[in-house]
Amino acid sequence: MAEGSVSVAEVEASFQKFAVHGDTKATGKEMNGKNFVKLCKECHIIDGKNVTTTDVDIVFSKVKAKSARVITFEQFTQALTELAPKRFKGKSKEEALQQLYGLIVGKEPANIGITKVAKAAAVDRLTDTTKYTGSHKERFDESGKGKGKSGREDIPDTSGYVSAYKGSGTYDEKVKEA
Repeated sequence: MAEGSVSVAEVEASFQKFAVHGDTKATGKEMNGKNFVKLCKECHIIDGKNVTTTDVDIVFSKVKAKSARVITFEQFTQALTELAPKRFKGKSKEEALQQLYGLIVGKEPANIGITKVAKAAAVDRLTDTTKYTGSHKERFDESGKGKGKSGREDIPDTSGYVSAYKGSGTYDEKVKEA
């Protein structure tokens, strides 16, 4: 990448993408500390040796207003100006800043580590309703769909039939005899 080829507008576009990441109310004009650290990690400004997450947090606290929790694009460029010589030791401030801008340009927040639905054989086996037995079997219909409340409640049979009633004839006949 040639020196001075990175425009501030390109850096600002990346700033806006990271500023709105994970925040539905964000406008893209201000960035919080969490997203600033995310930008620094994903753009490889944090290298683990020269620049750490602690350094990034300290610089963020330095450039933001006392009571504010966010930084503007101007404060963001100020923070990068402070981080550039740390990241690229032995280079002039301008040269280091341009290389830092080169790392940021064209980047957008990635959804790394987002939880995916587990599709293991064990999970399939545990959620297969056709293999359920006993009282659990009563909770699902033939298609495997849950019955809801009717599958969980024990609804009494009010038909009047008494199972295991021993004797000849009906109950009414017995009462008449007595």
